[in-house]
Amino acid sequence: MAVSQERAHQAWRSAERVKRLSDRLVGIGPFGIGLDAIADWAPGAGPIYSVLAGGVLVFEGLASGASLPTLFRMAVYLAADTAASSVPLAGWVVDALFPGHLMAANALQKDIEKRHGPSELPHGWGGKSRKAKARKP
Repeated sequence: MAVSQERAHQAWRSAERVKRLSDRLVGIGPFGIGLDAIADWAPGAGPIYSVLAGGVLVFEGLASGASLPTLFRMAVYLAADTAASSVPLAGWVVDALFPGHLMAANALQKDIEKRHGPSELPHGWGGKSRKAKARKP
């Protein structure tokens, strides 16, 4: 199945949204807290959120034509993240420190960039633009 560059880059942007919401809503130096860790404080909400966010990433991986090794690596990260969400108290700490959604999203984004070239971050997302900058002579 051939995937268009536009659809692949749409998947890249979707993965960016998931990783920011899940693991980088509030950045603290190299660490971050997101909805994944916050949802753990409500009984049952942590694993539900983790599975839904992971499902979005896997769906986007399939839709973008990601390689099987990338999909497998994503599944391992997401399974570990979801398993941590289901353990009371200690799991909350591990889940907050283990950015599984971020790692899975990064794996997907690297796969997309390898196959379809870099995607530009939407306006207003902050950080560095992924678009190549022209060098001045």
